[in-house]
Amino acid sequence: MTTVLRAAGRIPPAYLVFAALLAFLMWERPQMMNPNVLGIFLRQVAPLGIVVLAQLLVVRVGSIDLSGGGVILLVNYIISANVLPNAPGIAFVAIALGIGTVVGAFNGYMVARRRVSAVIVTLAVSIILVGFVQYLSSGSPPGDVPDYMNDLFDIRFGPVPAPVLFWVILTTCLAAFLNLTVFGRRIEAIGDNSVAAHFAGVPVERTVILTHTLAGLLIGVAALVQTASIAVGSVREGLDLPILSVAATILGGVVFGRGQGGVWGPFFGVLSFALLFVSMTILGVSEPGRLIAQGLIIFAAAVIYGLRTR
Repeated sequence: MTTVLRAAGRIPPAYLVFAALLAFLMWERPQMMNPNVLGIFLRQVAPLGIVVLAQLLVVRVGSIDLSGGGVILLVNYIISANVLPNAPGIAFVAIALGIGTVVGAFNGYMVARRRVSAVIVTLAVSIILVGFVQYLSSGSPPGDVPDYMNDLFDIRFGPVPAPVLFWVILTTCLAAFLNLTVFGRRIEAIGDNSVAAHFAGVPVERTVILTHTLAGLLIGVAALVQTASIAVGSVREGLDLPILSVAATILGGVVFGRGQGGVWGPFFGVLSFALLFVSMTILGVSEPGRLIAQGLIIFAAAVIYGLRTR
């Protein structure tokens, strides 16, 4: 019996939450199980899903990244404020990926080389970027994004929206990367025991920097998807994604300071958020209620984290 309970305790909570919410929807509103309807809600959480991929990478090496909100806001401003008039789409892609990569590399350098707290440095970077955007925009939303970005966001492959398919492909690629490459094994070794990994010849400092850099690159991708999803400029959109990504990552079974935890647990953590939004829409829950529900999930994730680290 004890063995069974221990095995159950190793199941990522995200799977259980997802199953419970799915059962509720099938019982309360079976018509909502239409793939086209669910696709609409899944499309809205695709940016969060990509940020979660970045978050689980740094969490697995005992770090964290809270700078994503600032990166997303800055990329959104550059694209929507006509900073580069008549610029081709590829230029915006390069800018977004470049900003994310540079911010990620800076975070990694400060965390790994300068030994600064990951929470402090990444949160400070986010605040600086948010302040910079608000200064440039004078606190007002800048404008609209190019039509082609919204058109790309609305593409469907059957019932599957393009952003959801893109998110699934990225998740699959990251899973393969972590499981099949030397770099992935280094991340696991550092998460298990960074001191032992160092004495085993693993370049801990360099690996942590590169992990943050890769996370920043993924956040740059998320910034593009998020900007396409809202189709307008914003001075607030996306600021909650880093905290939600931490919650989804922990619900998915990834624990700070351990190399354990896969990619698909956090993936289902994000799906759970999507189903939660559907459920709250069905129940007529207003925006304040949704914020309270998100806060409760984050609190629950913190409790789960505490239990798993005992």
